[in-house]
Amino acid sequence: MNLRRILAPVDFSPRSEEALRYAVAIAEKFATPIHLLHVFQDVGVYQTEVVTIPQDMPPIEQLLQPIRTELNALAAKYKLDRFGGPVDTMIGSPVEAIVDYAREHHIDLITVGTHGRGWLAHALLGSVAEKVVRLAPCAVLTVRSPM
Repeated sequence: MNLRRILAPVDFSPRSEEALRYAVAIAEKFATPIHLLHVFQDVGVYQTEVVTIPQDMPPIEQLLQPIRTELNALAAKYKLDRFGGPVDTMIGSPVEAIVDYAREHHIDLITVGTHGRGWLAHALLGSVAEKVVRLAPCAVLTVRSPM
């Protein structure tokens, strides 16, 4: 097995942080960079008929700044700079953004946390993790949070 790049998408939940811990452990064993990614889902972009944007809405860069700060804090907490690899934010649908990022950056492994919901909630709501598994161009490690 030759892992050259790991993608760890995070949404700042305990389950995504658990998946990041797996990514760190694997990166240590394979001496491979971790790409840390957060996808900011802007509902207004996808359902403009539902969302009214106020006139005094701050620019998107200003909205993303706290997210980038939190993402950089997470990278510092796990000392991701020792592995190399970017810390990035994207705007869009989480599934599409994760899969597109994996393709564009030639990712070999994606680590993603699961909600651990029951079958009914899963059937009604779907699962980002499940869709990433189905669509990803590489291996996907799903990590169920102990919570």
